[in-house]
Amino acid sequence: MSSLPSRQFSGQVALVTGAARGIGAHVARAYVAHGGRVALVGLEPDLLAALGDELGEAAAWWQADVRDSDGLKAAIDAAAAHFGRLDHVVANAGIASYGTVRQIEDSAFERVVDVNLNGVFRTAKHAVPHLERTRGHLLVVSSLAAFSNIAGLSAYAASKAGAEALGIAIKQEVAHLGISVGLCHPSWIDTDIVRNAEADLPTFKAIRQRLPYPANTTTDVETCAAAILAGLAKRRSRVYVPKGVLLANWTKALVNSPATWPYVRRLTRKTVPSLEQEVAALGRFHHAHTPITDKP
Repeated sequence: MSSLPSRQFSGQVALVTGAARGIGAHVARAYVAHGGRVALVGLEPDLLAALGDELGEAAAWWQADVRDSDGLKAAIDAAAAHFGRLDHVVANAGIASYGTVRQIEDSAFERVVDVNLNGVFRTAKHAVPHLERTRGHLLVVSSLAAFSNIAGLSAYAASKAGAEALGIAIKQEVAHLGISVGLCHPSWIDTDIVRNAEADLPTFKAIRQRLPYPANTTTDVETCAAAILAGLAKRRSRVYVPKGVLLANWTKALVNSPATWPYVRRLTRKTVPSLEQEVAALGRFHHAHTPITDKP
């Protein structure tokens, strides 16, 4: 449950990418519940329209792909014009893929990087002029995976580590404009990505169960949204969900050191071949609900 005042965001506007479902949709609901208005940006018009209807006049939606710079700019500019301002931008759009580097198709790997990393770049690029006017706040949704990697999720890990580095660089670039930048690092959140990965790949679930806290836990999406809202309200530079993800950040050098390699090698010796077999049997490299456009 949020401890923020009920009208915390009164008079303010947030733009959320990847707003059709999961973390993005719950952040939008929570922002409106605390008095704000939201611009919903995403790829699934039916879900966006339903969420817009649910939130009423406090929300409006635009269909846009974060891989399409011109289309995304048009959506961001239209949202700013519609509401008259943008105070918060949550660069949340993200997808995951299945398969090891030797197995995954180029297009599937590249799609993850283009959404999760290049999509953050495009969102920030086109949102900064509007955030400068309000001295607003940009929140980049990275992941625990930025510093705690799992075999078979190389594209996701690489893209989220890149998003973290990009967010830190952007923070330096826009500070003189009065814009603040934060990074959000969720662990495994109870969303379609996690639920479908565990359903599609039993080995993925088994690997997670053998990892140390917090990588072996799942957090409900409402808790994640509440943490993000607190981060927006207080313009925090880091948001960890759950808070134990902070430990993973502090200990990433140890986790990736020669000291832990014997354990990792023993774990992956059996799990990686099993994972590859499951992906091959599945016949696809994304979960069934991944929004796909006809953009190559």
